[in-house]
Amino acid sequence: MTKEEVEKKRAQERQVVHEIIAVYCRHHHNDRGEDGFCAECRDLAAYADLRLERCPRMAEKTFCSACPIHCYKPEMREKIRTVMRYGGPRMLLYHPMMTLRHMFLTWKAEKNGKLGKTGQGRTV
Repeated sequence: MTKEEVEKKRAQERQVVHEIIAVYCRHHHNDRGEDGFCAECRDLAAYADLRLERCPRMAEKTFCSACPIHCYKPEMREKIRTVMRYGGPRMLLYHPMMTLRHMFLTWKAEKNGKLGKTGQGRTV
């Protein structure tokens, strides 16, 4: 994978994470700012950005949930997991093309043996 492809993938993953956090925040918090995030969700998005920026496996991984390296602190990992569980399924309503792309990439990774049968398993 070229450096440009890795950066494009990083930007797409960042956009997906931000959109899922926005869906969660919209449904759970009333004190959102102009960017659509409350302070807690803004911090979570910034933390996710930092983790994505420093990801050593961006070229070969499919999604963070399938990565053998756990680079999130346990507390932040639980927060992002809660947000993903809520926002992920609702993304089909708000961003159908983004969701279909994610589903396709998950299917492709499962087909190539990079994910477990559920799409969330780790291959470590």
